[in-house]
Amino acid sequence: MKRPLVMFGEDWGGLPSSSQHLAKRFAADRPVIWVNSIGLRRPRLNASDAARVMRKLRSMGRRNQQPAAAPETHDTPANLTVIHPRAVSWPGNPLASAINRASLGAQIRAALQQQGLERPILWASLPTAVDVVGTLGEAAVAYYCCDDFSGLVGVDHTPVSRMEKRLAQKSDIVFVTNEALEKKFEGSRVSALPHGVDFDLFDCPADRPADLPDGKTALFYGSISDWLDQDLIARTAEARPDWSFVLIGKADISLGRLSSIPNIHLLGPRPHHTLPSYVQHVDAALLPFLDTPQIRACNPLKLREYLASGTSVISTDFRSLAPYRDAVSVVSDTTDFSAALDRIDNSPAARAARKQLVAAETWRARADQALSALEGIAA
Repeated sequence: MKRPLVMFGEDWGGLPSSSQHLAKRFAADRPVIWVNSIGLRRPRLNASDAARVMRKLRSMGRRNQQPAAAPETHDTPANLTVIHPRAVSWPGNPLASAINRASLGAQIRAALQQQGLERPILWASLPTAVDVVGTLGEAAVAYYCCDDFSGLVGVDHTPVSRMEKRLAQKSDIVFVTNEALEKKFEGSRVSALPHGVDFDLFDCPADRPADLPDGKTALFYGSISDWLDQDLIARTAEARPDWSFVLIGKADISLGRLSSIPNIHLLGPRPHHTLPSYVQHVDAALLPFLDTPQIRACNPLKLREYLASGTSVISTDFRSLAPYRDAVSVVSDTTDFSAALDRIDNSPAARAARKQLVAAETWRARADQALSALEGIAA
């Protein structure tokens, strides 16, 4: 049997992260134990955090499970087990750290023992995993860094940054998704592991969804957060009433201005496997980002997904756009954006060229790259 992996990430389900995409490929030929998020900040005294705490408390009482009944897991391999951690979300607190090291460490060891597994590779995509490093008899430790946590909204920045530094020091290898993140880990063994794409999913023709507006349409999908340039979207939509602007995703900010513009359509979240049916049938796919620390360090999954669909892409500028810049219309203001809408090219040749750019950048290829590095370390 190939060496198992214990992977620490966000809660399993919902729109899949890069670690979840990789976990599915890892689990195709080896056992994977996925540990749901411990949290990157201590709870606040508000209704939202109280509800999250209650969900976590309920999940702590659940057995480790195969995630077949969870949302978004229609293609999850059978040998991937989800652990609902019995842990305290309070980054940097010594007592919480000690509790998590003892309680969560025991929980994971029990899951390994139940499946007859030993000497796993520990894969951490969240700094909170540092509390259990060294308690699992692991053969190797990898830190997979996809975000700049020092600039990420909703994170206790100072304690999480300290945990990240400790994790990097304890890791045998640090995988980073772009050059901006690589600079953070001088002195560690760093390896570039850019994001991949589920090329077959986004390349395969899908039926047009009934809730997509008719006529010329531009689409954004993903988390709708404070790094989205609402002003750019609103001004362009007002200037171009001949276009429909569709936003798909969960909003964690007020969308009052956007919702008041008649040719902006806020559809809410959609399952990931349905997104090709939307992006394949619009005229332009959008990446309208603000220039923030988080965006400077980001490597958005949707960029490669947009390209794999063949659809014309319009984006503001950011570092990870560089390898694809010639295939993307880069804009900085409403005038640029409006002009880009008028020069989109969705001819068969243009669509094929965009697809070709990412055809080899599959999650399977990324997983094989990571496993090759890890197995050399854990041999």
